[in-house]
Amino acid sequence: MNNTKGQLLVASPRLLDPNFAHAIVLMVQHGEDGALGLIVNRPLEITVKEALEQVLEGERTVEGPLHEGGPCEGPLMVVHCDPDASQIEVTEGIHFTAEKSQIETLVHNRATPIRFFVGYAGWSPGQLEKELEGGSWLLTEADRVRVFDAGESLWSRLVAEVTLRPWVDPERIPPDASVN
Repeated sequence: MNNTKGQLLVASPRLLDPNFAHAIVLMVQHGEDGALGLIVNRPLEITVKEALEQVLEGERTVEGPLHEGGPCEGPLMVVHCDPDASQIEVTEGIHFTAEKSQIETLVHNRATPIRFFVGYAGWSPGQLEKELEGGSWLLTEADRVRVFDAGESLWSRLVAEVTLRPWVDPERIPPDASVN
């Protein structure tokens, strides 16, 4: 089994499931019991401040959109760069927590960069491996820029990078691959 923790799953153009079309998923956990990830490129209409008013007490000054982490229901989850408020180190310099007290610390300390998620992407044992073998997902490394600055064109750029990497230096691919 290839462990995908700390990597990005990039939805293949042929992946037709509307829950994951054009999704970029940061893999938080992957093991014998299954896998858990968060879609980093699905901002919602609701702001983080509005969502925090429903779950945390005190001042809430965090701005920005709340993100849809995936189709599975779950608690408020946060990806951030503060090792002191980490439940799981996803990859070097990128941390995850769903613990209320740690989220409160991150909000109080105004930690940046930071992304808040509702919902998650989950796979039962062996399910993700089958999807990877079937070509539903492309794999690439996660880094701070890709996780925290996932813009609208990131999906097309990552698809181009992953599929063209054997033949083209990724640095030569323009930011918007559609302008080639």
